[in-house]
Amino acid sequence: MASLTGMSKKEKNIIRRRLVRSYVASVVSIALVLTLAGAIALFWAAAGGVASYFKENMTVSVIFRAEVEEDAARAYTERLASREDVKDARFVSREEGENELKQLLGEDFLSVFETTPVPLSADIHLASDAVSSESLSALRAELEKDPIVGEVSYQESLVEALNANLTRVSIVLSAVVVVLLIISSALITNTVRLNLHARRFTILTMRQVGARDSFIRRPFMRQAMLQGAVSGFVAALVLLAGIMYIKNGHPLVYAMLSIERLVPVLALLIPTGMLVCYISAFRVVTRIIHADKDEFYY
Repeated sequence: MASLTGMSKKEKNIIRRRLVRSYVASVVSIALVLTLAGAIALFWAAAGGVASYFKENMTVSVIFRAEVEEDAARAYTERLASREDVKDARFVSREEGENELKQLLGEDFLSVFETTPVPLSADIHLASDAVSSESLSALRAELEKDPIVGEVSYQESLVEALNANLTRVSIVLSAVVVVLLIISSALITNTVRLNLHARRFTILTMRQVGARDSFIRRPFMRQAMLQGAVSGFVAALVLLAGIMYIKNGHPLVYAMLSIERLVPVLALLIPTGMLVCYISAFRVVTRIIHADKDEFYY
């Protein structure tokens, strides 16, 4: 910053207010850009959480043979629950199965049977990594080899459609994130350039007194990194407020999100803002330092 020596107190206050307004405007502009980029990155990260939610809530039914005793079926269900690829397993007794059929088909449906046609079964939910056409086919073949298992069923068409659509969505979102990051970098660079252009005569004065390039850059680099940190922090607060709104107002949507995936995105906003602002300021200051004197007046 140029020296304020020799100026009146009123002039100094005017200059300080202008610098503060310029700084605040830059922080707000950069924070808005980071918020936009962060929102898309959060959406991209959340897509993985939503995919995991649907995969882990897809039911695979293990139907036991009619002659299997309830104790044996319960013990087998407990063994299924201990598998690494199984998230949870629930034993379904004949009574529970009958109640489910009554709710689905009506009270009178079972009255035509002399004995209950409902077998013992187990409903299992797999870990998201284990939900694919190949892994489910292998699991079904493995379980049906057991003599107490009569059938293993799941919605094959749903699995294929889910995996195909998630792959397409991931590709599109990845491309959008990359494009927005490029646009965000350009917008932040332009904001930093406008901010530094207003102070170009400070750089000219420092250059004329023989200051080294590194000495001239240093204060601008510190300010740029501080701007980036503050902007990233503001953007993270805005996005965190949005996540809390979803949590309180839409708990079902919040349950689909993977917080483990969202936290790193929020944490990266501050270093991302610092890095982009540092690179942008370095390029702009270097260009101003090596510009011709006449260019300072345009």
